[in-house]
Amino acid sequence: MSDPPDWYGAHVEEASARFEALLPDEVHGWLVDFLPAGADAVVMDVGAGSGRDAAWLARKGYRVIAAEPSARMRETARVLHPDPAISWIADSLPALATVGRLGLSFDLILLSAVWMHVAPGERARAFRKLVTLLKAGGRLAFSLRLGPPDAERSLHPVDLAEIESLARAHGALVEAVSHSADLTGRDGVAWTNVVVRLPDDGTGALPLLRHIILNDAKTATYKVALLRALARIADGAGGLAREGEDGLVAVPLGLVALYWLRLFKPLLAAGLPQLVGNVGDRGLGFVKAPFRALADLSPLDLRVGAAFEDERARILHAALADAADTISRMPATFTTFADGAPVFPTVRGPRTDAWAPRLTADYLWSFGVMKAPGPLWRALGRFDVWIEPALIAEWTALMKRFAASQGRTLDGETIARALAWSDPARDVAEARRWALARLEQGALHCVWSGRRLSAETQDIDHCFPWAAWPCDALWNLMPAHREVNQREKRDRLPAPGRLREAQDRIQGWWDAAYLRGAGAPTAERFLIEAQATLPLLTPAPPALGEVFEAVTIQQARLRADQGVQVW
Repeated sequence: MSDPPDWYGAHVEEASARFEALLPDEVHGWLVDFLPAGADAVVMDVGAGSGRDAAWLARKGYRVIAAEPSARMRETARVLHPDPAISWIADSLPALATVGRLGLSFDLILLSAVWMHVAPGERARAFRKLVTLLKAGGRLAFSLRLGPPDAERSLHPVDLAEIESLARAHGALVEAVSHSADLTGRDGVAWTNVVVRLPDDGTGALPLLRHIILNDAKTATYKVALLRALARIADGAGGLAREGEDGLVAVPLGLVALYWLRLFKPLLAAGLPQLVGNVGDRGLGFVKAPFRALADLSPLDLRVGAAFEDERARILHAALADAADTISRMPATFTTFADGAPVFPTVRGPRTDAWAPRLTADYLWSFGVMKAPGPLWRALGRFDVWIEPALIAEWTALMKRFAASQGRTLDGETIARALAWSDPARDVAEARRWALARLEQGALHCVWSGRRLSAETQDIDHCFPWAAWPCDALWNLMPAHREVNQREKRDRLPAPGRLREAQDRIQGWWDAAYLRGAGAPTAERFLIEAQATLPLLTPAPPALGEVFEAVTIQQARLRADQGVQVW
């Protein structure tokens, strides 16, 4: 928003008192019939101020993201409304860049007395951002202040016609309009309340995906492979992506190449054709001596944060560079919009021999950058559970067609095994080793109950259950009492309140087990895995408090996207 950044901070007591004096049920009576039906909905309050409306929404059972640019207002809101269902985010329109990196989509976005703070020249961009953050069927709720401008607070004129025009331009519809007097009795001030609904995803992302998957001409499996690699990254390693001001999401090209190798290794090991006329691995540009030298590596070894001895690291570096070259020259170039512009514009980094012993974010960025349209990227992350079966079906059909042209018939079971994504096996060995070390020091407690643990009662719990999200990142592995883990929590997500109650114990475990207790290699792994798998708010190495906040956001994503039961 274009407010002078210090105005609300400088007048925090006056502004908060004015906001809190009004009852949200009276202020938002016009909105009640349009609130999400499910109590587990995810909503956002933009320009959250003192937190009055965020708290009102949280009391209705919703998970709330409260975006407020003023640091003093956020701190006041935390004190006034300490609800664990609310995440306080430093962000504002028109960019909402921080919220955009969270990977969440919203059932409702509330802009109460906010739109007049957005400069007229920034409103089209702001509206486009809001629409991309909505779920299909989601709603934007505006309360528009009609009255004299206020230069001190940078209040600009607003009107209903502008919202109606923006809605039409973005495939949305104005569902309801109402008018109300100013509840504080100010002369010349009144309010127009507008509900805008998105009837579908509103972005064209899903039709574009359907076109690439089902209709786009293909003489190789490369386009499908690129989409599947990006879908897997969006779902499981989206923390490494960066959303730009241009509406595109940047992804490390080295990460795309890494997932590309993971996908193709089992297919080529099974002798499945990937090109028209392809026999074995002939004609595949990325299959050279380095790729073949990695034959003994499992796809599971090719993961963010993995470490390799020097010679193996050099070979892997060359294989990643070959894959990045093939991706940028072929599917990234020939997957295009109707006007011929690439859907995934890609810039290669300078090809060097600067290998690294560990697959860190900086190293993966060194191969270059691939960009994806923001709506398409979010669709890949939100709908991967539906998109991936379509990708697998198309990949299967292509391989069968290529094989038939050679007079071959492929075995369906062989195809299914080779196309199965290799999720990591449950591996809690590192966490268990440090738990036992802490036991020897007499200082291990259940993160959920606080109960002291013994060798007989301690379990290593996946904070976010394996059944919902297979992730053995160190931050996700925590000591828990066996009874709590196996009889109470089971395969459920910890509720926001339970996470907040356990925050000190969780952060204490991370610090003692992985950072101070384990030494540099494990500390580096902990931070790399957190950056790759969590929606962190900064690309810099995070503090433990930042990791925890990202865990609470990921909880909301899993709850909203997969409907995992809450404990």
